[in-house]
Amino acid sequence: MQFGITQSLTDAFQGLTLPVWVAAAARAATQVLCGQTAENPQSLQIPGRDQPLKVPIQSSAPLLAGEQALAISRCDPGPGLDLTRDLEIWIQARWAQPETGWLEIVPGEGLGRQGSAGDLCASDFARRLLEANLRDLVPPGRCLQLEVVFPLGRELAQRTSNAAFGVVDGLALIGTQAEVQSSASPDQLRASLDALQAIAGAADFGGALTLVIGENGLDLAHQLGLADQQPLLKAGNWIGPLLVASAEAGVSNLLLLGYHGKLVKLAGGIFHTHHHLADGRLEVLAAIALQQGLGVDLIKELLGCASMESALQELQKNDCAEADRVWQAIAQAVELRSEAYLKRYGSWPMRVGAALFDRQRQLRWTGLTGHSLLARCGLGIHSEGEEAGLDPSLR
Repeated sequence: MQFGITQSLTDAFQGLTLPVWVAAAARAATQVLCGQTAENPQSLQIPGRDQPLKVPIQSSAPLLAGEQALAISRCDPGPGLDLTRDLEIWIQARWAQPETGWLEIVPGEGLGRQGSAGDLCASDFARRLLEANLRDLVPPGRCLQLEVVFPLGRELAQRTSNAAFGVVDGLALIGTQAEVQSSASPDQLRASLDALQAIAGAADFGGALTLVIGENGLDLAHQLGLADQQPLLKAGNWIGPLLVASAEAGVSNLLLLGYHGKLVKLAGGIFHTHHHLADGRLEVLAAIALQQGLGVDLIKELLGCASMESALQELQKNDCAEADRVWQAIAQAVELRSEAYLKRYGSWPMRVGAALFDRQRQLRWTGLTGHSLLARCGLGIHSEGEEAGLDPSLR
C-alpha cells in the first residue's frame, strides 16, 4: 500500500520513524564534515519515492578543527504512543580508512547491538536510507564513518522486548518505511483492511492467508518461505477485527504467526494487543501453567516476575519439557479463543491456526490447526497438541 508523502513535519499526521531522524542528522553531520553549511530542514531522498522529505535537525557543529562533525536531531514519532518521542539522536562523522567500503556505521552508546557478536542492529530500510542520502557527499576513494548515539537508548530499551530477540545495549534502528504507522491507531487498522481487500480480491487468491504479527513475524515468514506459498498480511495490534474481516473477505485458512510472548494475550481472550491498552500475559501464562499441572510454587514465581521476558526465562529454566507443554497448550488456546471470537460476529468456515516462535526466531509451537496449515505449506515442527489437555473453559 502506498502512503502519502509527508512534505514537512507540520504536515505529518503519523510522524516519522527513527531511521528518518538518524538519516537527517547523519546528512547534516556529513555536510559539516565536508565544509558545507548543514541544511535545516534536511531534504531526504526516500527509497522508492520521487519527492524528497523535509526533516528538521536540532543543531550541528564542526569538532576538532573540522576533523570531525556532530549533528543532533530529535525524534518526533507523531501523535501516537511511542517511547522514542523526543529521543535525542547524536551523529558524529569522521573520515576513516576505506577498508570495507565507503560507509561505516559504528554503534555508539544507546544503539542496540545484535547478541554477543555486537553487530549493529539496523533494518534494511535504515541502511538503504543512509546510503541514499550520504553517497553524493562522499568523495571517491574515501570512507565515511558515522557513530550513532542515542543518549537515552539504553534506558529506554529496558521498556521494550529487544532483549527477547537478542538486541542488547540499546534501541534497535528498525523500521520499514518513513512514516510511523502506529499499530494501535485506527489508521493502521484501515491500512491493514485495505491490504486485506487487495489480497482477497486478487484473481489468483486461493483462500489461504498468513497473518504475521509485527516485523519479526514478517521476517520469519519470509525466511520460512511462507511468502512463496500464500499471501502475507502484517498485523499490528488490531488482531480481532482482522480475524473477522478475513472471514468476511473469504479467507478459508488463516495462519497466525507471531512471537509467543505476544500471542499469549490471545489465549486469554485479548484481541487488541497493544501494551498500553491490555496486558494480562503473566496471568494467562500462570492460568495455563496451572491447567498443565505445574506446581503452585512455580506459578507464584511466574506471577511475581517483573516482566513477561523474565517469566519466560524462569519457566524454561525450571523444566524445558514442562515449558514446551505449556506453550503447546497456549498455542492451542490461541486457536480456540480465535474461533470463539469469530463466533461472536458471525458463522464462517474459516479455520484459524496458530504458530508461535521463540526469542531466537525459531518456530517452536503450534495448535492442531496451525500444525495442519503449516503442513499444507510443506513446513512442520514437533507438535504435542494432541496431548495439550486444555481446560474446556478455554473453548
